[in-house]
Amino acid sequence: MNNVMEDFLNAELMKGIEGFDPFVENMEDFLDEENFNVEDMCVDNEAEGGEKVQDFLDEETVNLEDMCFDNEAEDGENLEDFFDEENMISDVHVDMDDFDISIETDEHVLVRDNTMTTNVDVEDEADDIEVIDNEEWDSFGDESDNDSKRKRIMKNLGKDKTCSEGHVHKPSFHVGQQYKSKKELKDRIDTHALETRRNLTFSKNDKFRLTAFCAGNLPDVNGDRAGGSSKVKKVKSKVKVKEVNEVGKGKCCWKLHASRATEDDDWVVKTYNHNHICLQSRDIKLCTATFISKQIMDQVESNPEIPVRALQDQLQKKYEVALSIDKVFRAKAAATKIVVGDYTKQYAILRDYILELQATNPETTARVDVYSEPNPSSPTRQFKRIYVCLGALKKGFKAGMRDFLGLDGTFMKGPFPGQVLTAVGVDSNNGIYPLAYAIVEAENTSSWKWFLDCLGEDLDLHANSNFTFISDRQKGLLPAISQKFPCAEHRFCLKHIYENMRKYWKTREYKDHLWKCATATTIPEFERFMREFSFFDMKAHEWLSKIPAKHWARSHFTGRAVSDMLLNNVCEVFNSKLRNGRDKPIITSLEFIREYLMKRICNVMKVMNKCNGPLTPTATKILDTNIKNASQYTARWNGLHKYQVQGPWHDQHVVDMGQMSCSCRKWELTGIPCRHAIATINEMADNGETVKEMYTYVHKVYWLETWKTAYSFKVDPIKGRSMWPRSECPTVLTPPPHHKVVGRPKKKRKQSEDERKFTQSQKGSQNQSQSQKLTRKFVTVTCGKCKHKGHNSRTCKGQGRVEGTSQGRV
Repeated sequence: MNNVMEDFLNAELMKGIEGFDPFVENMEDFLDEENFNVEDMCVDNEAEGGEKVQDFLDEETVNLEDMCFDNEAEDGENLEDFFDEENMISDVHVDMDDFDISIETDEHVLVRDNTMTTNVDVEDEADDIEVIDNEEWDSFGDESDNDSKRKRIMKNLGKDKTCSEGHVHKPSFHVGQQYKSKKELKDRIDTHALETRRNLTFSKNDKFRLTAFCAGNLPDVNGDRAGGSSKVKKVKSKVKVKEVNEVGKGKCCWKLHASRATEDDDWVVKTYNHNHICLQSRDIKLCTATFISKQIMDQVESNPEIPVRALQDQLQKKYEVALSIDKVFRAKAAATKIVVGDYTKQYAILRDYILELQATNPETTARVDVYSEPNPSSPTRQFKRIYVCLGALKKGFKAGMRDFLGLDGTFMKGPFPGQVLTAVGVDSNNGIYPLAYAIVEAENTSSWKWFLDCLGEDLDLHANSNFTFISDRQKGLLPAISQKFPCAEHRFCLKHIYENMRKYWKTREYKDHLWKCATATTIPEFERFMREFSFFDMKAHEWLSKIPAKHWARSHFTGRAVSDMLLNNVCEVFNSKLRNGRDKPIITSLEFIREYLMKRICNVMKVMNKCNGPLTPTATKILDTNIKNASQYTARWNGLHKYQVQGPWHDQHVVDMGQMSCSCRKWELTGIPCRHAIATINEMADNGETVKEMYTYVHKVYWLETWKTAYSFKVDPIKGRSMWPRSECPTVLTPPPHHKVVGRPKKKRKQSEDERKFTQSQKGSQNQSQSQKLTRKFVTVTCGKCKHKGHNSRTCKGQGRVEGTSQGRV
């Protein structure tokens, strides 16, 4: 190894070394004395025309480390043998914090120099990478070197700047900045005015020029405006001279001028002075309702019910400007219009929405009806009503095996008021199952007939169909059902009957009598309760007898619907879910209903997946209650299929296991074995007869398998507005006719007397709980003088005084 190193150094390196002594025995000592640097020698040698040391190393494939290890192997010695373990000195720990304290260094200069060097390196690397942006129109090869430099300068001007306090500031404008449209530039100026709280205005505003300046008030110094009466000092900088001149004129220095050469070019900032010498203001003229609506767009979208007063407080705290409540109200209305949609424009794209709905949800029925147009060549048609029945709900209702529907209507709240008609069924768990919905002009006979026609076509119902409907006694609905489905069973909601009764008889006893008559399942029991009601009040009995019992009493119901429901709560529950969607435009309202139906199926599936058993949770609960009550009954067999079941309180009925019926008719009405039937099944098992599992005696409507089948059909989502297909209909829909009512539009429905009293009682109970004192509301006052009711002693005028006698205090 030593021979190779000597030849190498003599041939290539030692020629240019001054003071080299060839008789030096230790090369390391020589290199240390001369501060020998191999890299410097390589550079010098290359400059003199010599060959590089690295070239020689590559040619000879010399590896110094390998040579050292080879020499060590040849000598058979280990480097560790050269260490003197006895005289070794351990490393000393040095505290660098104390070291830094004892040495004075310019720390800020070092940090700044390092930061500048790092930024330059990063920028050079970013320029060298030249990443292709697929979203940009221009490419790198189309621009010249001057354009590249110009873009690089513009990019640096738009970068964030860090001040001495460490805060990052992004410049609002800079010379050469480009904008695609004047609207974009003006919006940026409005934002800058709001952020800086300055009153900016425009002096030039045409197709090719836009000049904005600050019209703020200058501060007063000693009674005069700054620079108003003082002489203008001579300043070398032209910009400063101009600023001082502006101060002398009583104007702020801030100014921006942008222009474009042609209508196809971008707007470029040509002049910009960013200095403000005026006072900040809380009354910003450019802070209009339209501008504020753009700032609160996201907030209104996430919380449409946010109060106007809360919006006003938030905006004033955020921007530190004064905003009137009226301006914030207009801003929220404009933002809501953009977020929710325009009430008028959505009618024009209603047919596009129907095409998208039918494309994403197969077998969906959607029909639009318009007003008759006297001019057939007119390009517009006035909207009248729309009907929607989603294909998934249609299939699920038929799979539910229950021919029962509730019909009801509720009002719209927007500028084009109307009615929302709904048809809601009952699923296997006795929950609501919405089927169809429509938005019509009014709840009358014509609209209900049209709705029932569409519903009958979807469900294959005919005039002789044995279907069951439940509804209130709405004047337009009663003739519509009787004309379209004369063979159908039509039940009246018992609550609406009671509301009509309350107009004449208000005490609770009437409600109890009505409920007893309606819940009786047999005709003899029904007649007995009606006689009791006649003994209580003959006039009320006569009023109730005018309503046919087949519409409201269980004793006269058939068992086709497999339900003994007396109240139309299914529609009331569904209408309550649509409360927040009834004040929106028509497409937004329809989408609110569809999204609710889509989410509801998912919620029911979550409950369904937790169920373990052959029956639904509601059916299981009812069956367990009947099994528990059946323990008090005894059954006696007649030798065939009939049993006599007797229980407490002289409750005795006949169960026919061949017909799967009981004389109490509860098994027939509900489809779930009553306590008499369960007692009979227990007796059959005790006698050794073949008895199936208890759930097999329950109607298949309540089976868990049926419930899962009904909800196996899903409502599919739809795409955004830009992805909808275009309708080829030659006419365009326009909003329906509407006459604006004088006064503030009402959004709350009229409450019944019972609801109003219930609301008042709730408020009274809350006040009582807070004051710990009973309320005297609705209590008749008794006079302390005449002892008569209706007035007090201060307003007594002797109403209760009898002639010839003296009443009152002595």
